[in-house]
Amino acid sequence: MTCPSCGYREIEHIADWELNVWAPDLSGLLEQAARGMYALMGARLEPEPRQYRNLELNASDPESLLVAFLSELIYFCEQQNLGFDKFDITVNNLSLKAHLTGATLASIDKEIKAVTYHKLVVRETEQGYEVNVVFDV
Repeated sequence: MTCPSCGYREIEHIADWELNVWAPDLSGLLEQAARGMYALMGARLEPEPRQYRNLELNASDPESLLVAFLSELIYFCEQQNLGFDKFDITVNNLSLKAHLTGATLASIDKEIKAVTYHKLVVRETEQGYEVNVVFDV
């Protein structure tokens, strides 16, 4: 997704990692959060072979959907040694469908143990959506 109004940046945090993420819609917010998480990890993917996964999640609120989505990506890293760099995400009524494209992880600089609910509030803004995500490292 190429989007000039999307993005992420690291926020200094004492013990954990914190990421500020923004995008015009919830699907874009999830993608930018994933990209930011991989950037914090220093994740690098092998060029080939490409791997594909489909993911379906349901949640009661945007925060739970974000945590569930990022937690699944961490699971793929830890259990299948996979990372993703292409995201086709659709969110309707807090139901997510995603087609993920990626590859085996060549390396990561630092592991993320978990996505936390600490200070987690998905906010609607004039530009779309914004959230701060704290990761337990």
